Amino acid sequence: MIKTNNKVEKVFKIEIVETLSNLVEISAENEQEALLKAQDMYRSEEIVLYPDDCIDINFNIVKRK
Repeated sequence: MIKTNNKVEKVFKIEIVETLSNLVEISAENEQEALLKAQDMYRSEEIVLYPDDCIDINFNIVKRK
């Protein structure tokens, strides 16, 4: 706690969560292969998500135990 001008201020932890989304087309024989290809492409940075791909932002208070 921090005292300033007779006020007691508490410290809070705030979690900021950004959700990025982008649709990509993947050629594959089945869904599983398409998912694996997309994951590999993302990990090797062939697919990159940018701030313009942001679809949601949430601010959550992290509760004390």
